[in-house]
Amino acid sequence: MKKLVLLCLFGMAFIPAMAQSVTQQDSITIDTISRYRFHYKQLLIPAALIGYGVIGIESDQLKSWNFQIRAEVKEDIDEKISIDDFSQWAPAVSVYGLDAFGVKAKHNFKDRSVILLTSYAIMSGTVLGLKSITGIERPDGSSNNSFPSGHTATAFAGAEFLWQEYKDKSIWYGLAGYAVATGTGIFRIYNNRHWLTDVAAGAGIGILSTKIAYWINPIVKRTLFGSKEGKSTSLILPSYDGKQVGLTFVRTF
Repeated sequence: MKKLVLLCLFGMAFIPAMAQSVTQQDSITIDTISRYRFHYKQLLIPAALIGYGVIGIESDQLKSWNFQIRAEVKEDIDEKISIDDFSQWAPAVSVYGLDAFGVKAKHNFKDRSVILLTSYAIMSGTVLGLKSITGIERPDGSSNNSFPSGHTATAFAGAEFLWQEYKDKSIWYGLAGYAVATGTGIFRIYNNRHWLTDVAAGAGIGILSTKIAYWINPIVKRTLFGSKEGKSTSLILPSYDGKQVGLTFVRTF
């Protein structure tokens, strides 16, 4: 039963890539609120994942599953695998790699960089705020900032970014990104750093952050660049994964 719950939750993470279609997009001028029409159905999957995580903070049943899953995982752990520290960035980096190798993304370098940084800003603010408010102890007892999983949120934000930029080329790019993001979440549990509820909420926050970034992108662009965009722009975004502080620097030309 516990393994079924784990598989179902992570399986849900793939639904955004499968459920969306190119027909959802319309040709809208840049002066509209968003280049993409808002559909409430796009909120269902991230809301379900976030809801599961939030309910799990107080639900005795979900807490019990958390402990049982940790107990099962600990029996199989020989040593920790730190791949999740790197895989969290893989989906987003893949967008720039594919474009560099000739598989053109939907947006140019500057526009997609603004979208990605907007997503990371929303995601980081949400994750850090919830970590501070909830104060959930990590499975390994190392700190009280377990909920939600920042690594998982970062990975799923990147996966949704990859999906949005390349779904018109092939759905397999997006599915690959979601597979890597799901693996990141699984390794967070395997490495005894997060509970299942942390990972589920992180996945939902990551997906939703990128969706919001696309919806509000025209507003963000007008705020940053005004009616006439300059030749170059530099952006610096701080990040924190519960253990390390970092800065992301992007310069567009």
